[in-house]
Amino acid sequence: MTRLRIALLNAAHGGDHTRRNFRREVDADLVEFDVTERELPDGFAFDGCIVTGSRASVYWDEPWIGELKEWVGDAVEAGLPFLGVCYGHQLLADVLGGSVEGMSEYEIGYRTVEHDGSLLFEGVDEEFTVFTTHSDRVTELPPGAALTARNDYGIHGFRKGDVFTVQFHPEYDTETARTVTEGKDDQLSEERLQGVLDGITEENFAAACEAKALFDNFTEYVRERRDLETGAGTAADD
Repeated sequence: MTRLRIALLNAAHGGDHTRRNFRREVDADLVEFDVTERELPDGFAFDGCIVTGSRASVYWDEPWIGELKEWVGDAVEAGLPFLGVCYGHQLLADVLGGSVEGMSEYEIGYRTVEHDGSLLFEGVDEEFTVFTTHSDRVTELPPGAALTARNDYGIHGFRKGDVFTVQFHPEYDTETARTVTEGKDDQLSEERLQGVLDGITEENFAAACEAKALFDNFTEYVRERRDLETGAGTAADD
């Protein structure tokens, strides 16, 4: 069976943690592009695409963000399946006609999210634990999109056609969670920062590992879609 070839649009500035985490979790050949350095694929010759998290906001007026939005919009139009994570969730919402706004309060730490049973969450309990870190959120879904995950901070996932997104970080390990949290010392009170760090335990991480199933669910969806388009499996069906 030919391995999937997936474009990894890495929007994390200096994204070593991001690179390591996605390469560990996604069963595919990942072709990475540092989009903050204005690297983008020349075309759409991939089985799928993943857009990562970022310190940026989708509404910032920066050249790389505008170019990324344009490429992603063209790729969606061309029929490329997408998985957006955190910033990727927000960017895809924006590109598809939804709304993204800043939040009055940071959501960070291990939190509970609820999903609605969509295929991206097959094998995941309806209420599940994930690590979150974001100060922007999707406030309005794109036209025709279905809400797939939520919590008390709002929208945590949607689907529109071949586009799937989540606000949380299923790819995080505990090292990443600690590094990211410690980097918020200028945005969080000392008490809250310590509370989040205290919550980064092996027990909470083990609970959050359940959500990693969404990577296999996404790649299985992409594989089935690719095989349908190429006619693979036809002989077995005859």
